[in-house]
Amino acid sequence: MKAWMCVPVIMLALAGCAGKTAYRDSCGSQLDAAWKELDLAKAEGFAGTVSYSKALSLLTGAKTQQQFEAFEGCFNKAEKARFYIRESRAGR
Repeated sequence: MKAWMCVPVIMLALAGCAGKTAYRDSCGSQLDAAWKELDLAKAEGFAGTVSYSKALSLLTGAKTQQQFEAFEGCFNKAEKARFYIRESRAGR
């Protein structure tokens, strides 16, 4: 009887773990692309712009979220960072 009570708890725990991987690949690919774009912007001399600084702080936050398996937030921050990198390269 007690074993049957544990089944729903185990199922919920497994479902929670499966839900954390939804953005894992997207987070990783967005971060990789954003870091490469940031390096290009730095090489082109845009490292002093405000947009570059915003992108760098967003990427740092995204990497932290990736480490704590908050993949959706990581993906969103990396995507926003890529926007600021494009703005930096455009001189804005």
